[in-house]
Amino acid sequence: MYETISQYLEYLEIERGLSNNTIDAYRRDLYDFVQNLSVQSFDDVVRNDVNFYVRSLKERNLAPSSIIRKIASIRNFFRWAIAMGVLQKNPASTLEQPKMPLRLPKVISVKEIEEILHSNLNTLQHVIIELLYSCGLRVSELVNLKINDIDTKAKYVRCFGKGSKERVIPIGEKAVNVLKEYYIERELIIKKFDLTTKKLLINDCGRFINRQDVYLLIHQRGKLIHRNISPHTLRHSFATHLLENGADLRVVQELLGHSDVSTTQLYTHISKKRLKDVYFSINN
Repeated sequence: MYETISQYLEYLEIERGLSNNTIDAYRRDLYDFVQNLSVQSFDDVVRNDVNFYVRSLKERNLAPSSIIRKIASIRNFFRWAIAMGVLQKNPASTLEQPKMPLRLPKVISVKEIEEILHSNLNTLQHVIIELLYSCGLRVSELVNLKINDIDTKAKYVRCFGKGSKERVIPIGEKAVNVLKEYYIERELIIKKFDLTTKKLLINDCGRFINRQDVYLLIHQRGKLIHRNISPHTLRHSFATHLLENGADLRVVQELLGHSDVSTTQLYTHISKKRLKDVYFSINN
């Protein structure tokens, strides 16, 4: 069974081009499924086995998002197995994908963004926050940026999102200016530690910036505005502020790298909610 899962994960990596994080999530989900089966082969799995597993997920009090993801992993795996001729029957063919309850992403205001940007940031920290907010980058996209992914003359950044999809995002004058300042510091670090790398983000100790570094930085800066925020909060705020200022939904979808516009539409709900909050705060 694990060998079949390995073949599927290889397909996700080579054919679908999914990220390592996504593949790891599939691996964990499918291993969890197998470990809760009483049969020794996928050929012997029946719908009752799948139903039993789904009930066990609910009994384990997992978050709805985790349950939905695990069910999706199972459905996608069996679809692949049928398409590839690995299996003859699909025990999850009529398994419904639960709908995720609408949960509005957390955003912060433009004023709060300005407070963070005007706090005591060094140049590297300033670059990180500018790129997360003004480009709406995912943290994985940010830490994987290379020096030649950014063109300060043409004012754009090129990044590779989920499924290795490339997108080009414009960058503003403020971001360009702080990047130019950072390039000077980066060059000194490169020479000091005799590095040969195209990685964009390097600290003054010559170490590459990773996801944990970024999460810690944003969490600490959030404390300054008394908010519990993450790098994704800046991405959510980027999208919401664009829509609030009249940006077209399809344009925002392209900038965020969403494959489905329905994902981007979630931000219109945020804008409406913020409008209501402002209205009632004034008229109460």
